[in-house]
Amino acid sequence: MQFNEDAELDTSQVNDSRGVGGRVALGGGGLGIVGLIIYFVLSQLGGGVQLPSGSGFSDVGNGQQVGSEDIKTKCKTGADANREADCRAVAFINSIQAYWKDQLSRSGTTYQPAQTNFFSGSVQTRCGNASSAVGPFYCPADGQVYIDLTFFQELQTKFGATGGPFVEAYVLAHEYGHHIQNLLGTSDRVTQESGPKSGSVRLELQADCYAGAWANHATSVPTASGKPLITGVTQEDVANALDAAARIGDDYIQSKLGGGRVDTTQFTHGTSAQRQKWYTTGYQTGDPARCNTFDTDNLG
Repeated sequence: MQFNEDAELDTSQVNDSRGVGGRVALGGGGLGIVGLIIYFVLSQLGGGVQLPSGSGFSDVGNGQQVGSEDIKTKCKTGADANREADCRAVAFINSIQAYWKDQLSRSGTTYQPAQTNFFSGSVQTRCGNASSAVGPFYCPADGQVYIDLTFFQELQTKFGATGGPFVEAYVLAHEYGHHIQNLLGTSDRVTQESGPKSGSVRLELQADCYAGAWANHATSVPTASGKPLITGVTQEDVANALDAAARIGDDYIQSKLGGGRVDTTQFTHGTSAQRQKWYTTGYQTGDPARCNTFDTDNLG
């Protein structure tokens, strides 16, 4: 996939605090693409997560700090997104938010923009403190997305995902799916429970479907400059996103990273097949209305 080199990027949607703070205790209350299950599984395997280097994103060492001004300086256009992974993340965020602003306006709802926070190691939020081990997440209490960008390398090194730029897009679009659920009041109606047909699973699968709906329209979503940021999405891009979805299903994580035993009573995000199904539903239809995972017994 490529970005329109002349399209402008809006870095005001991103706060970059990488290199600030240290590892802290895990808090609760956030909604994520992999969520707490990763934290507990990886803790059992080794007491924590070693963040890899060489992810393609600006690596931040001990005592170093990046900061939002650095992002603002280097991420100005789609040309920068084609060269720099950090800018690529900004471009995806711009496109996703522009899509949902348009979608909600069609139904008479005002879209409230959500800030995305890049962090390293740990972060403090209104949902509590969280370490990178929890994976990317959305905090309904402050309406913001949080991500340690080294997670994308984790998907490849620990989960065996193929990787690629559109995997990053899937992850970010999933988290913004939770933002839409928050704005529409969907997440307020779901209790914190686990199980194969639990509200938690349905919430996560809907966010996957919302991510697919954005992906369907990705090449036609205009930004503030009036030009679509993304000029092409290939079948390989879509296949890579589906591969990532399969690597973060509850069954896959439990069987491959958690000792081989699958306990459906502990499901909170859905199986690999379910995550692929609902992302595909969103992608093929391009219609968020088709993402109602709450009014069906057949989750896939």
